[in-house]
Order: sequence, then C-alpha cells, then structure tokens
Amino acid sequence: MRAVEQWRAIERALGDGWEEVDLSFTVEDPGSVAGAAAVLGPLGPGRSGRVLRIHVSSRRGAPEMLRNLLRRLDEKRLWGTLELVAASVPAPPDEAAPAGDTVLAPEPEAHQGLVADWDALVSELPPGWSDLLCELELDSTDFVPRAALHGAPLNPTRVPGAIALRFRVSNGTGYGASPGMTRRCLERMQAEGMSGRVRVLEVLSDAENVATQGPVWRVAGRSV
Repeated sequence: MRAVEQWRAIERALGDGWEEVDLSFTVEDPGSVAGAAAVLGPLGPGRSGRVLRIHVSSRRGAPEMLRNLLRRLDEKRLWGTLELVAASVPAPPDEAAPAGDTVLAPEPEAHQGLVADWDALVSELPPGWSDLLCELELDSTDFVPRAALHGAPLNPTRVPGAIALRFRVSNGTGYGASPGMTRRCLERMQAEGMSGRVRVLEVLSDAENVATQGPVWRVAGRSV
C-alpha cells in the first residue's frame, strides 16, 4: 500500500478532532533511508536505522503538508510502512449524554472480554492459516472513536449500519496486522473498559501473495 493511502487509513481510524500524532515510517530498502528522510525533511524526522519518526499537528496546514510529502515518497518509489505510534485526541466528556445521543447494542452475553475472544478464535484456526477478515462488534457507540484510535494499526473500517469495525489480519507477509499486534490493540481497548465481541468472518490457509499485497474479499459489492 502506498504511503499516502496508509495515512488515509490511519486518518479514517482517528476520525475528526485529533490534535497531534506521532508516526513511524519504516523504509523498505535500507539504501533508500536517506532519500526518504530528505523528502520528509520539512517535518523534521528523527531516524533510527530504517525507521523515521515524525510528529504532526492538526493545525496550520500540517496534515496537508504530510499528505504532499507522502505523495512525493510514492512518486519517488520510496516504499515503506507508515504506522501510528501515538495520538492526542480530545477526551470524551464526563457528563451524561442527552437522551437519544447514544445508541446501545442489545445486552451482550457474558464473556471474558475482547482478548479472551481473540485467544479463543486463534486457538480454533486451521493449521497454516494465512489471512483473516475480522469484525469487532462493540457494545456502545461511545466506544467507537477510542476503539478506532487504539486499533489504528489494524487499519479498521466502520461497518455501515452496525456498531462495529472490520479489519484484516495476516499471519505472513500479506496486507493486514499481525496476530500479536491485533491482540495488543484489543488489550488497549479492554484496559479502557470497552466491551464487545470479536469474530472471524473469513479465513484463508496457505495463501501465497504473488506480486500482490494479499487476497481481496468482496463484501456488499466492495473490496476489503
């Protein structure tokens, strides 16, 4: 996935209202690190090996500058992986929301939590599984913005008409978060008191990516 597309996915997960983000860009080719650092120079990147770290504020046109610089990386074929390291977003208000502002899902069945759900799902996967299409159904719309933030490394997308996020997991080199990263994201959500259910919608085994970033599923006429 191109750098600018990776940023769009992170930005969608953050939603409106984010204030500052810390990002890392891991350059695919060690010989291209200097070139990538030069392109990102206006943002003052830090460097550690193949990893460039940048800090971006939502003010004074910085997001547009970031998009333009990421497009230049893509134009120069300086490939790499862009990841969200940390973000500053407004804390949710403590006051009770007026009636009708929050939509609750049906009362959830008692279970041990998101991490336990994930561990149970992984334990039941077939040997040699390579790619998953997963869905996180949340128990309240209040959870969605923070869940998207904590799950940003998963590049989640909203599920139309549901209180849910959909994401991909890869057990190899394909597009999608690793199983370990998925578990860490769910741990962060659970630590903040979020509840819901994790499901595996589709699973593939022994898939080999040939000149692609992984398989494509069609859901409601859209590629995911």
